[in-house]
Amino acid sequence: MDKELHQQNGDGQVRQGDTARQEDSGTAERFSRSGFIFAAIGSSVGLGNMWKFPYITGQYGGAAFFLLFTICLLLIGLPVLMAELTVGRGGRGSASSSLVRLSGRKIWGGFGVLSIAGAFFITSFYTVVAGWTLHYAVLTSANALGKGTDFAATFFSFIGGWWPVAWQAAVMLITGWIVVRGASGIEKFNRILIPALLVILIIIMIRVLQLPGASEGVSFFLKPDFGKLTNESLLVALGHAFFSLSLGMGTMMTYGAYVDRRQSLGAATLAVGGGDLMYALLAGMIIFPTTFAFGIEPAQGPGLAFIGLPAAFSAMPLGWLFGGLFFVLLAIAALTSVVSLLEVPVAYAMERWRLSRSTATVSTTVLCFLFGLPSALSVGGAVGWLHWEGKSFFDWVDFIASNIILPLGGLMVTLFVGYAWKHAAQEAGLTAGWFRLWLFLLRYVAPVLIVLVFLHTSGIWSF
Repeated sequence: MDKELHQQNGDGQVRQGDTARQEDSGTAERFSRSGFIFAAIGSSVGLGNMWKFPYITGQYGGAAFFLLFTICLLLIGLPVLMAELTVGRGGRGSASSSLVRLSGRKIWGGFGVLSIAGAFFITSFYTVVAGWTLHYAVLTSANALGKGTDFAATFFSFIGGWWPVAWQAAVMLITGWIVVRGASGIEKFNRILIPALLVILIIIMIRVLQLPGASEGVSFFLKPDFGKLTNESLLVALGHAFFSLSLGMGTMMTYGAYVDRRQSLGAATLAVGGGDLMYALLAGMIIFPTTFAFGIEPAQGPGLAFIGLPAAFSAMPLGWLFGGLFFVLLAIAALTSVVSLLEVPVAYAMERWRLSRSTATVSTTVLCFLFGLPSALSVGGAVGWLHWEGKSFFDWVDFIASNIILPLGGLMVTLFVGYAWKHAAQEAGLTAGWFRLWLFLLRYVAPVLIVLVFLHTSGIWSF
């Protein structure tokens, strides 16, 4: 990196000529200001908002946990999010090269590759679940899941066959078709689907709030029960605040490289965090009224989405319509996240091996699909025997990526911006007071909390 980039004038700002040189380095792709907000919200809004967040909120005290989650979002989520965006815009490269350009040391690039690997692994199994949502969107919309269906048997029969591979391939094709168009394609995709996601959420929420017994679900979700807050609930809130914003996997560093230099990173960070909270809250206002109205246990994960809720929708008037909308909702949430995940290794491949975007996208898409095949077939399918210590291949890839690589990637970013990068202030564009607070959180608060989350989620230490 040119020495001039580190030189400042008397008022502490980078000189105009140096900014121009930095603007010309790295990728030439750019998001518009609003387009970046849509893309970043699309990355953060995923399947976890739809089924995990409502479940853990109800389990750990309803509104009390929501308040705790919001605090954790402010203390760890948003500071790390802004750190990733700042590194990306400052380095104007992949999640690896940006760190090298800003530090001048190749070792940081190795840490960046770890985050890129995490994004690759998550893409490989996340596309499998995204394929399930597409399959159920078609089934439900066609009214093929009628009342009286054995929904558990239907689901396990589906994931035990070969159809998940076909739907996984469909997700990969859609995602690759979007990513190959670069930042402009990703922006246009999210500009359409994120507002559509909001509209569908509101339509379904209005419908389920009219169900008998729905008010009990709303009360369970929003009534604070501070007696359920424990040390474990704190770590769960910290972990979800971290993971719900797509941190530690290189997505926000990669997207940051496409952010216009005139865009306020502070305002963008708050907008993304607010969008993540809003979508999670609306999801809870759908899940709990529905489960309480039909006496369904709000179990975490696929059991709720693919067994419990289809049963509920099949029992309500026009259930095929609202059930179809719900699975379209899940499919949109999954696709917007997969697009951001795939962009991470694609951007790295383009830069590392000097590939065109089309070549990098096709090769990365094929590799992700092939690596994801055992995940698609290990959950009761043809390679269901791929189990070790009670976990399938799918579970192990999820565990390694989500519980080990992501926290380490997030820790790396906090240490880099907090200690190694001496010129973060200029790129962040914060006032002196806000910068000192941000730096304090990155140096002394976020690393400790991330380590605690890592110890908890990895199973090394039970609290």
